[in-house]
This record gives sequence, C-alpha cells and structure tokens, in this order.
Amino acid sequence: MKEVIRLENIRRHFIVGEEVVKALRGVSFTIEEGEFVTIMGTSGSGKSTLLNTLGCLDTPTSGEYYLDGVSVRTMDRNQRATLRNRKIGFIFQNYNLLAKTTAIENVELPLLYNPRYNARQRREMAVSALQSVGLGDRLQHRSNQMSGGQMQRVAIARALVNNPAVILADEATGNLDSRTSFEILVLFQRLHAEGRTIIFVTHNPDIARYSSRNITLRDGRITADTRNGQILDAQEALAALPAQND
Repeated sequence: MKEVIRLENIRRHFIVGEEVVKALRGVSFTIEEGEFVTIMGTSGSGKSTLLNTLGCLDTPTSGEYYLDGVSVRTMDRNQRATLRNRKIGFIFQNYNLLAKTTAIENVELPLLYNPRYNARQRREMAVSALQSVGLGDRLQHRSNQMSGGQMQRVAIARALVNNPAVILADEATGNLDSRTSFEILVLFQRLHAEGRTIIFVTHNPDIARYSSRNITLRDGRITADTRNGQILDAQEALAALPAQND
C-alpha cells in the first residue's frame, strides 16, 4: 500500500515562562492509504499538538514529517498552507462553517484557493460532494437552517471536495447526540470502504471500535498502536438504537 503519512521521532517543545513543556516526545508512525485510524488520548497527552502537526498547522521542534511523500519540516508558512489545502481535508467538532452562507458556498471554500478550478468547476465539485454525503436536497440551505448532523455533513463534504490525501477529523462527533453520531460514523465507515484515508482524533475510546487501527498517546508518547481485529458496524449500532420518540 502507498504510504500517506510518516512521522519520524517527532518532538515538540514549548517555552512557557521559564519552563520547557515537552508536548511530544519522540512520536513515530506511518499511515498507509486507505487506513481508518483513531488517535486517542486524554487532556495533556499531546493529542492536540499531534493534530496540529499532522494538519501542517504547526512544525515540530525536531524530527521529520512526510505527507504524501513531501517533507513538511523545512517548509515555510505559505508552503505549508498550500500543502494543507491540497492534501488535507479538515473536519472539526464545531463544524467551522461560514455563517449565513449556503451549503454550496461552504463546500466551495477550499477550491477558491486552488487556481486549477474555475467557478463552474467549483460549483460542480461542491454539488457532487454534497450529494455524496446525502445533502443533495440541502444545497441552498444556510447554516442556521440545518441541524447539527446536517452541518457536520456539510463539513465532511467540504473536506472531500479537493480529493485530499487524508481526511483529518477532530472530535467530529463531539457535539452530536448518539443517533446523529452513529449516522456520521456510518458515513466515515462508507468513506473508509471507498478507500479514503481517515485520521480521527478523539478522547472517546468507543470511536476506536469502529476504526481499523488505534493509536494511543500519553504524556507525549505513543503507548499503544494496535490493529482492530473486530471492527464494529456503525450501521448495525444505529439500527439498534431506540426510536427518537421512545
């Protein structure tokens, strides 16, 4: 399989007053194309720092990071921004949609920074992405006209629209009720089945039961990296939930 991500002895230190905070302490792993990986850890584990590193939002103090074969460590801010736009689809807990704009306009946003696409192509790609997440009938709906689950589907469509090398989800079900969370997990499992590479950062260990691999952080180090030999089916879990009017 093609290697999408490689981290080699990543360390990230921060100066806080007169102290050095060691957020990451020699993290190394690779992720291959088509994997669905959960990265878990409690507060203070280094999970957020690792997320920022993987998302090219921050650079490590030392170590090497390769994203789709490209070395990130020596890039400047603008180069990282371009790589981030081309290679990573972000999904956030709070959706991060533009207020008072339509679903199509939100999904088109990453394409505005890519000169390869004209206005017609951007619109066609946005419509296709929204249809792929089941929102073909919500194209012109604004954020304040949608439920939390629908807004998260718009965010997923926005992450997909550029056909990124990896989808990076940060607590993507954290603001959703149980039924809607499983609906989103069903969608993630479908994307995984289609060959998408997904990294799902979470503090919820239950999410790991629906992914193919689990990486656990503690005190800036990896304490476990395991394959899931018995992946649960989110569709079955959703079907087993009580009806909402019960």
